[in-house]
Amino acid sequence: MTKNFSEKVLELCRRVPRGRVTTYKDIASAMGSKAYRAVGNALHKNNKPVKIPCHRVIRSDGKVGGYAGGIRKKMRLLKNEGVEIKDERVKDFRSKHVKV
Repeated sequence: MTKNFSEKVLELCRRVPRGRVTTYKDIASAMGSKAYRAVGNALHKNNKPVKIPCHRVIRSDGKVGGYAGGIRKKMRLLKNEGVEIKDERVKDFRSKHVKV
């Protein structure tokens, strides 16, 4: 069975390890697409945020970006995994960034 766009996005999101982040752009690129906003929309509809950790997907400029549960919750989840945040940006973004 062929997976749809959203299913592929969520599958890639699951590959991001605890304490690391990837970007909307990285996920789109891994799918051969430039549909970064569509990636965000697919993540926004994620109904299994514990199993599929969409809080680990951020903007390519290091800013945390949106989250269905609110930006404060996203930052708290990242901090709980050891990702430092300052001014809504991931500190030392390059060392925390992983491509999927």
